[in-house]
Amino acid sequence: MQKISNKEQRIKKELNRIKKIFKNLDEDKKKISETLMKNAAFMAITLEDLQGEINEKGCTEEYQNGQNQHGIKESTASKVYNSMIKNYTSCIKQLIDLLPKTDNAATDTVEDAAFNKLLNM
Repeated sequence: MQKISNKEQRIKKELNRIKKIFKNLDEDKKKISETLMKNAAFMAITLEDLQGEINEKGCTEEYQNGQNQHGIKESTASKVYNSMIKNYTSCIKQLIDLLPKTDNAATDTVEDAAFNKLLNM
């Protein structure tokens, strides 16, 4: 039996949290959005890990190409983070767009409520 890693457990927990937020989607939309939810959970946890690495090591790293070419460049973790945060934001927006629209402007929309839940991780 394969041992489940800590990251996989964290992703599963995040996926369950996201599924709770979007539990009121109709069944067809749930089926369609399942992959989006899995990807969002993966990206959320990976972004947390990248944040930790950036906090620990900084946003830059030294490089050396040959004997005479060296300097400081943006870290790989920082590049990946910047790219992934854009994809995560897009993924979450797609999920929120699947929520039913409401007509009552006096109260929070379903989209606003879901967005607020995602922010309060």
